[in-house]
This record gives sequence, C-alpha cells and structure tokens, in this order.
Amino acid sequence: MLINNAGYALFGTVEDTSIEEIKAQFETNFFGVVRVTQQVLPIMRRQNSGTIVNVSSVGGRIGLPALSAYHSTKFALEGLSESIAFELEPFGIRVVIIEPGVIRTNILNSSSSAKKALDPKSPYFSLSQKLNDNFKSMMESESSSPPEEVAKVILQAVTSENPQLRYSIGDDVANLIHARENMPDKEFRKMIMKNFSS
Repeated sequence: MLINNAGYALFGTVEDTSIEEIKAQFETNFFGVVRVTQQVLPIMRRQNSGTIVNVSSVGGRIGLPALSAYHSTKFALEGLSESIAFELEPFGIRVVIIEPGVIRTNILNSSSSAKKALDPKSPYFSLSQKLNDNFKSMMESESSSPPEEVAKVILQAVTSENPQLRYSIGDDVANLIHARENMPDKEFRKMIMKNFSS
C-alpha cells in the first residue's frame, strides 16, 4: 500500500506567483507523488496487488481564488490518478483518490504565500488576505472535520474488496460539489466569491 499525502498550500493569485514558486508547489504536490509511485509500482506489479491512495482535495475538483498554483497541482493529481487507474488495473493494483474538505490539521503551518501576494501594493492583496483569513477561521470552526475522519475513510477504502475511485470527506465538500454540478457557472462563481473572499 502506498499513501501519497505530502503537500502544502501556496496562497497567491497567478499574477503574484513566480514561476519558481509554482514549480516548487508542483514539485511537492504533484511530482513527489509521481516519483514515489514510480518507485513502488515494480514491486506491486511483481506481487500482482497493491493499493495507491492519492490524497487530493476538494480543491482538485473546484478552484478557488488566490490558490491557483495549489489547485493546479490537485487538478493534475486527479487526472493522473484517473489515468493510472486504467493502466494499473490489469496488474491487480487499485487507485483511490481521497478528497478532503476543511480538515483540522496543521497544514496552514506548512503553507506559504507567494512573495508578491504579501505586498500591500499588489492589486490582489486584499483578495489574498481575505482568503487566507477565511481559511484560518474555517480550520478553527466547529464545522471543519477532524483528521480522524480522513483516516477512517482511507482505512475503509484500502480494506474494501471493491473501493471507489473517489472518496469525498466533509459536509463542505458534498455541498460544494453538489453546487458545482447543479449551478450555472456564473451563479457558482458568485457563490464562491461571496463565501470565500468577502
């Protein structure tokens, strides 16, 4: 079994984020998964079994403002996971995507902001600060999920005879995905801006 869980969030709009900062975000959140998975696959193929768990995020299905690099890595991880699920099934290897919402962890301690995003002269400064503050509030909120919920879902997935490809965790995730699938784009964007950046 392989659980790819390393990751951090980089706050900042695409204009405020340097190519180097975006590359660093991809190195951890995406290429780290690719490298570790490539090392493990020959072993799993030889034993004709194995489960790869890629911890994505609701941010792999829905983009929010001022987290463009982070969401890009999670969307990429979702695409990678879907693709390798086809490639690996003939070898008895299963792929599972875990999509947590707001979980009470210390991820904000390891997260960072793009350098330009911290400059009050940035035209996006207010947006980035509001989003960062909103995330801190959500992490401390009673409505956020405890990390044990994620562990339980991963355990359920890896011990299942026929695991799903995707497991979403948290009421916030279910509500967001439902809204994304059922609202026109314009209305959904309005809702996101109202809830995450006001």
